Amino acid sequence: MLVYPSGIDVSTSTLRLLSEQLRARRHERGTRWRRLTTGRQALLALAHLRCGHTYTQLAAGFGAGTTTAYRYVVEAVELLAALAPTLAEAVRAAARKAYVILDGTLLPIDRIAADRPFYSGKHKKHGMNVQALTDPFGRLLWASAALPGAIHDIKAARTHGIIDALAKADLACWADKGYQGAGGTVRVPFRGKHRNLSTGQQAVNVAHARIRALGEQAMATLKAWRLLRKLRCSTTRITGIVQAILALHLAPA
Repeated sequence: MLVYPSGIDVSTSTLRLLSEQLRARRHERGTRWRRLTTGRQALLALAHLRCGHTYTQLAAGFGAGTTTAYRYVVEAVELLAALAPTLAEAVRAAARKAYVILDGTLLPIDRIAADRPFYSGKHKKHGMNVQALTDPFGRLLWASAALPGAIHDIKAARTHGIIDALAKADLACWADKGYQGAGGTVRVPFRGKHRNLSTGQQAVNVAHARIRALGEQAMATLKAWRLLRKLRCSTTRITGIVQAILALHLAPA
């Protein structure tokens, strides 16, 4: 395999954060020698998350075995995922905001037609459902654990306890039609085709759409990490990957 120099559009502070976490883990375990330094291991993990490079490609580029590359990535993801905020922490942090935006996205996975629990009828593909909360400016605050793609957004929100948490905090939330009937503090647009609505309802839906559109920026933020554009790992690992990316996104610059 040919190897060539490349770049990753990730800040040095992000690399430093992960390096420090890895250094602390090695010190805790009393590790005396590794194939790569903590800095190189952090760079390897970031290349996997940001660019979606396979373990074979990483192994060739960093001069390590494929199994070693896999173990290094798993370790880094585990450490980062532990730094991600919980829903309760995110809601407390958002309590000072005027409102939050709730939206769901489907992370595509490589499954076959027989894997029905992972097939989303809405998106016509297999994937994992992830819910996200953003602030009024579209900045990501929290991302949920990943659920099979066949689960609808409103059921996913209830499963994670998002609606109850927002209601308890009396925090207004804007969401799309997929959350009809959610109740609590969740606000959704009027149902029906635009032309069939009254003038007042049309105006409300237009204003609602403008607010909610900012939530799409958070989804774009997540999928800027190319690994999430097509996941080929076990579905049991996807939650950890999402939480790791969330932690990196929220890390101070």
